[in-house]
Amino acid sequence: MPKAETGIEGTITISPTHGGRIRVGEQSSRPLANIGFVVTNDAGTISEFTTDGQGKFKVLLAPGRYMVARKGWQKGIGRYGPFEVDVATGQITKVEWHCDSGMR
Repeated sequence: MPKAETGIEGTITISPTHGGRIRVGEQSSRPLANIGFVVTNDAGTISEFTTDGQGKFKVLLAPGRYMVARKGWQKGIGRYGPFEVDVATGQITKVEWHCDSGMR
């Protein structure tokens, strides 16, 4: 019997997509496409991944608690994590994370 995969998969979006008021019917968020993220735990960097064109990703990880944040991001405008996630034995943890672009 094959061993079950463990890790995380999901979608990362960002909003607002432009400054100023959001008008009725106007899209205020979009997928965070082709952006690198780093997965860490108490031991340091464990893995890295890049979202696809629709902001989707999947990364295989051992069971445990992890933090995920945008790769190379320096403190400034916007928030790109860190997001906390627990990975259970034999499961792929599904997530939907939302980043703040910092636009107002």
